[in-house]
Amino acid sequence: MKAQLILEDGTIFIGDGFGSHMDTIGEVVFNTGMTGYQEILSDPSYCGQIVMLTYPLIGNYGINRDDFETINPAVKGFIVKEAAEFPSNWRSEFTMDEYFKMKNIPGIAGIDTRKLTRIIRQYGTLKGAICSIESDPSEVISKLRQTKLPIDQVRRVSTKNSYPSPGRGKRIVLVDFGMKHGILRELNKRNCDVVVVPYHTTADEILQLRPDGIMLSNGPGDPKDVPEAIHMIKQLLGLVPIFGICLGHQLFALASGANTVKMKFGHRGSNHPVKDLTTGKIAITAQNHGFTVEEKSLQNTRLAVTHIALNDGTVEGLKHLDYPAFTVQYHPEASPGPEDANHLFDQFLAMIEDQKQEVSTTCQNVLI
Repeated sequence: MKAQLILEDGTIFIGDGFGSHMDTIGEVVFNTGMTGYQEILSDPSYCGQIVMLTYPLIGNYGINRDDFETINPAVKGFIVKEAAEFPSNWRSEFTMDEYFKMKNIPGIAGIDTRKLTRIIRQYGTLKGAICSIESDPSEVISKLRQTKLPIDQVRRVSTKNSYPSPGRGKRIVLVDFGMKHGILRELNKRNCDVVVVPYHTTADEILQLRPDGIMLSNGPGDPKDVPEAIHMIKQLLGLVPIFGICLGHQLFALASGANTVKMKFGHRGSNHPVKDLTTGKIAITAQNHGFTVEEKSLQNTRLAVTHIALNDGTVEGLKHLDYPAFTVQYHPEASPGPEDANHLFDQFLAMIEDQKQEVSTTCQNVLI
């Protein structure tokens, strides 16, 4: 079935529809990963967005039960050059078309994804619609220009209730702003006793759980649209060690007095080089974000830059100069992508242990 991809600037692509036949509107973004399309489509950070993959062949190893980052995908649509109809992999259970129909996700294939990428890189992210070939382009363009992008993405994808993921190690409260399951897997792998809580959980409620550390997860949208989380982080700074990833990194920066700004087209892919300013080492990282911490806004804060993106020099990591807290803009849990930065989870647990020993030493000195 033929379908249209229409952008708010009037650009029209004609392709082949797959998955759901429903019309959809969202912010069109691109991801440069060569593999990992299943993890990408199930990443909650894409809530409200239509994702275009720059790699031309997608779906060739099918959809399996193990590689999801959430149970119910939040993407608005998928754009590919070629959607494989006959996947070949021993784990494959569904084709993309079959899975997208089950989850009511519209897709379009057979368009010039290189041209679309160049448009986004030149003009920035644009609103777009995947719709029927019978739809009137002028009406769709008018609707796109009037449509306001949602600001409640975190509410949509965050867990509604707290739940445990038990272990016998350190108690970690994981604040779910749109958490990828990869983060939880890495904490479970280290035997952490994890409690996942909703994005609007208060600082007092978190402290009642007696955490050894707090993890701020990834998530979709503008961090300034989650003021309750910024307030919560402000209250927790200095009380419990904190590790933030992606949106959690941005929220931590805002809570510490810095500013965030929207990027022209963002970082989305699994091949982004990041430099650790402490060691000088380069890591190839997985990224998915459309906002960044404004470097000049850090001047009057107690935050120091620890990592930078080599492609454009943007801030990729921060640490607090007074409190046990650090964050990164990229995804150390990968899924998909390289695991160069996986050690940051160990660094977080080591920071918690150091903080415990410091508190213990202080208490002993007071007693003496």
